[in-house]
Amino acid sequence: MPARRTTVLALALAAALALAWGIGRALGHPAAAVALTATAALAWTLRRLAHEEETNMTASARVAAELTHERTRLSRARRLAAQMRALRSAAGALPDGVVLLDANGRVRWFNRAAERLLGLAHPNDRGVDLVDRLGAGPIGPWLRQAHDSPLNEVPAPGDPDVQVSLARIPLPGGERLLMVRDISALTRLEQIRRDFVANVSHELRTPLTVIHGYLELLEPEDVPALAPVLAEMRTQSKRMGQIVEDLLTLSRLETQERLPEERVAMAPLLATLRREAEALSQGRHRIGVESADDADLRGSPKDLHSAFSNLVSNAVRYTPTGGRIAIRWSRTSDGAVFAVSDTGYGIPAQHIPRLTERFYRVSSSRSRETGGTGLGLSIVKHVLALHDARLEIASEPGKGSTFACVFGAERVLEPGVEDG
Repeated sequence: MPARRTTVLALALAAALALAWGIGRALGHPAAAVALTATAALAWTLRRLAHEEETNMTASARVAAELTHERTRLSRARRLAAQMRALRSAAGALPDGVVLLDANGRVRWFNRAAERLLGLAHPNDRGVDLVDRLGAGPIGPWLRQAHDSPLNEVPAPGDPDVQVSLARIPLPGGERLLMVRDISALTRLEQIRRDFVANVSHELRTPLTVIHGYLELLEPEDVPALAPVLAEMRTQSKRMGQIVEDLLTLSRLETQERLPEERVAMAPLLATLRREAEALSQGRHRIGVESADDADLRGSPKDLHSAFSNLVSNAVRYTPTGGRIAIRWSRTSDGAVFAVSDTGYGIPAQHIPRLTERFYRVSSSRSRETGGTGLGLSIVKHVLALHDARLEIASEPGKGSTFACVFGAERVLEPGVEDG
């Protein structure tokens, strides 16, 4: 209706102007002034009404736009809520436990698998500190650690007969996602494999010893035509015997949680390693020992000697004649390092992560030539793990390699100080 009112006022204004013009001609200026004044008042009123109409139309458009925006926002919110419900439903059905922790380590949400594996209860455990809730077992100390390395093969708090592995995933805002996986089936399979390897190795040891013994009794001079054959048979029987011994060593290391510990005097151990390297090298390499510290180690002398000897023998086997091998023992700011460096063939970067796997070969032909069993670095890895140490490998093809055993400060003993 405002448009019709504006039209009427416009016609009225036109009529007033015409009337003012006629009166002004008939009566003179005073009457014309009155008529013009009335006309001006009518024009002001018309302008005000038009402005109010325009303002009302603008306000209506703004309200309509806001309503449209609000409807769009509510529609998006409903879609987001539906997606969140679907996501929670999917996470709730996962076979792995999922726990959402806030920046303070308190439980915000968990699925049904987490209830079963961790012993959480809904809704009572919403908002609890997970460290306090699970602090009695091995999971509590792991949760207190700052780093996010996984925790493997621990009993599930909700079911001690179940073995689980745990991992933490950082999220924005300091939150973390705790993943819990049931690995009981994998653990059983791994135990079956270990038992099989151990049993087979034990069973093979006796017949191999008999075969090797009889081969030693046969002299090449007795059967000259078979001399090369007997030499190869002796070599291969020795290699098979070494493989069996290494498998038995690995089986023992895998089943042990702790090794016997005592002071390991590094100076005589370094001298022994040098003699072994020189005997294996037969003068083909330059071998040196570098030790800037008299510190010793706390651990198992037999197993540490086995690990270090494997690194030294590998360096001799995989370094061409005329190359250099350096055996180093040194203190660091946070522990100590035993390292073996060589100027050998070197190892391509893609192979380094897999070097400690059993029987992994960078080059099968080269391994056959050197007589290695493919188990040495696996033994090194297990020995170091039982000494809370780690193996670091640096290598460049054509320039050589460095294998370093890194020990923490708690394993380093000062010379002349009894280990308490």
